[in-house]
Amino acid sequence: MLQFISHYTERYSYLDSIRLALEGGCRWIQLRMKDTPDEEVRPVAIEALQMCRDVGATFIIDDRVELVKELGADGVHLGKNDMPISEARKVLGSAFIIGGTANTFEDVKAHYEASANYIGCGPFRFTTTKKNLSPVLGLEGYRHIVEQMEEANIHLPIVAIGGITAEDIPAIMQTGVTGIALSGTILHAEKPIDEMKKIINITKP
Repeated sequence: MLQFISHYTERYSYLDSIRLALEGGCRWIQLRMKDTPDEEVRPVAIEALQMCRDVGATFIIDDRVELVKELGADGVHLGKNDMPISEARKVLGSAFIIGGTANTFEDVKAHYEASANYIGCGPFRFTTTKKNLSPVLGLEGYRHIVEQMEEANIHLPIVAIGGITAEDIPAIMQTGVTGIALSGTILHAEKPIDEMKKIINITKP
């Protein structure tokens, strides 16, 4: 399970970044445009949704529950300061995917109880794409959370996120997490499409 989180750089716009990820074979896209008004996000989301539909990719929007409902995206990803998952579930109903950000087992348990469909768990290491970063988890952090989930009989996909590079992926996958989320690693590569293809091969079970 490989997720791509959109980002803009000096070279690429949000839509460029999504196009590159899709061309590289990624089939799970999250549009993340923090601190941008809805009216600016909407046209980007409409186009990104169409791009995802054209290739059968899952399309998630970060934080904007109402926009997800309005556009008929596949789901929403909610960070710690976004709408609570239980509230989002009331707005969206059971047909939409809801993901939640977690840094500890307690976060995971709370999201599970609130009906989240997957967890974005991190950060693996320090990353510049996020402000107010939670404590870095590293490999031990993931192992520990996965063990606690097994003990508590909690079965939810766990996606590792935060400054992950291609070289990190084999060791991260061995901790028991379900997938990887990437942003900068793809966009800072010399050839983003080739980098995405390479990483998809690494993450294949």
